[in-house]
Formats: sequence, C-alpha cells, structure tokens
Amino acid sequence: MKKFLSAVTLSVLALTIGGCGASSGASSDDASNFPEKSIEIIVPAAAGGGTDATARALANEAEDVFGQSIGVLNKTGGSGSVGMSEGANAKADGYKVTMVFVELTMFKHLGLSPLTYDQFKPIGMINFDPAALTVAADAPYDTLEEFIAYAKDHPGEVSVGNSGTGSIWHIAAASLEKAAGIKVNHVPHEGAAPAVTALVGGHIDAVTVSPAEVKTQLEAGNVKTLAVMADTRSDIIPDVPTFAEAGVEINPTGTWRGLTVPKDTPDDVVAKLEEGFMKAAEDEDFAEFMKTNGLGIELKSSEEFEAYMKQNEQDFGEIIGELGLN
Repeated sequence: MKKFLSAVTLSVLALTIGGCGASSGASSDDASNFPEKSIEIIVPAAAGGGTDATARALANEAEDVFGQSIGVLNKTGGSGSVGMSEGANAKADGYKVTMVFVELTMFKHLGLSPLTYDQFKPIGMINFDPAALTVAADAPYDTLEEFIAYAKDHPGEVSVGNSGTGSIWHIAAASLEKAAGIKVNHVPHEGAAPAVTALVGGHIDAVTVSPAEVKTQLEAGNVKTLAVMADTRSDIIPDVPTFAEAGVEINPTGTWRGLTVPKDTPDDVVAKLEEGFMKAAEDEDFAEFMKTNGLGIELKSSEEFEAYMKQNEQDFGEIIGELGLN
C-alpha cells in the first residue's frame, strides 16, 4: 500500500525580474503555494508501454508528495514528437509536465522534427535502460570478447536486429561497431519485440535492445545476454557484465525517460517539481514496480539531466551522420 508522504516544502528565491514579460511565467508569490491544482503529465507514447508505465507509477507516488491529483495524457505520433511539441508549447506555469525520452536528442539529426532538448527546462531524469547485446542460447560465443572475435572473422555476416532504422537500438548496434571495430548487418524490425522473436526463431544472430525486452526469453533459457552498454550493471540482469568490464569502452547507450516543462517555466516552480518528483522516484513502491516490470531507475537532477541531454545530442549527431541517416 502506498505510504503517505507529506507535501514538499521548499524555500523560494525571490525573482529579480522586472515587469511581467511572457517569459517570466508564474511569479514567486504563485510558486510559494505551488501546486494549487492538479498536474498533468503528457506521455508522448501509447498506453501500456514502458514510458506510459513509468509515468503512471511515478504519478501515483507523486500525488501523495504534492497533495494534488496527477493525470496522465497519452499523446502519440511522430516517434514522440507530437506529444513533446505539445508539452514544449504548453503554458509555462508548471502544471503541464512532459515525460521525454531519448529520441528527443535524435529528432533533428534524423530530420524527423526541429524539436530539441533546449526547448524544455528539465525537472530530472527517472529511468535508464541500457542496450543489452543478446544472442541465441546456442550461439558459438559466450562472451562479448568471443562475439567480437567472431564478427571480425566474419565481417558483415553477423546480423543484429533492431527496432527500426534510426531507432535507439539501431544506434546502439552502430555504437558497438564503432567501439569494437567490427562490421555487422543491421536488420530493422517493427519494434524490439519482433526483433527478439526473430532472434529466438533463428532468423538473426543478435539484438541490442533493453534488458526488459529480453528478460522473459533469458529466463526461459532461449537467449543469453553478453554485456550491457552502461556504466554499472543492470539491476534486471545483475549477472551480466558491462561492456567496460568485458574490455570494450563505449558510451552508455540506451533508452531513458525524464520529466520536463516548457523552457520559460520559473526556476522556483521547477525546483518544487524536481523536489517532489525525485522524492516520489525514491519511494520503495515505485522502485518495486520498476523492478517487477524490468525497468531500470537512474535519477539525475535537473542540472545533470540537462548536461546529459546535451551530450546525447552531440553523440547521436556524430553516429547518425556516420550511418548516413541524416
């Protein structure tokens, strides 16, 4: 049962902004009592997926923190750009929050949307699920080192499935190529689940999708995961080493989810949102929900999240350019 958490109280810094320009948003007087009504989280993805599940579980815990109801609005389309655009252009008063994900830092490089991370003010990052290099249980390699050696001996022959051309899991496989000095055959699918099905069916040799998406097949003994593209091991598959542990240096690559508001939202309102949502994300019930559903938790402050998105946009720009996808 959810534990009741008292409403968050913060000291509010007075704004030293003259006048009431459009960019000033709510005043300090407004922020001192924030929130005074319900908050809405825009989820730029369909109901039932990992992004939706994360948002709803977090909203459930955050209602106790803020003492207000928190609704979730699914707004699909454009690989997430439709919902994110609505969030970026919402009234900058803190009552409409958008859950963004990794594709936000890829849109402009792929030519899908002019939307970028700097059209938002970050609240914080909640989740990170690394790419997990997974192969068939009977594959002739049991370690990342052996996989790389095999790929070098068979250039372009090892087929790696992804969730679509230009998707984060396609980028993950391309990052593997670059870091390991190998060449693979990229095979796009209509999502991660079909790619995993193709792997189990023997139609491809590997996938670079999240631990959550291979967990069931891994537990069934149909596949084996060789390494994860993260700084630390995944709580979902803790026995699997990181790429660094396996001797390959690679930037952490995977899908992440975080909360944002329009860029003109006042800093003191953002501070209250950050304090409240981070407290909710640290709740034991939220942690248990995420673990049960194979979703990782990685918290970053608003400042850390902004720097992280900036670095992602730079890194993905290079990789997407090398792949010729822009």
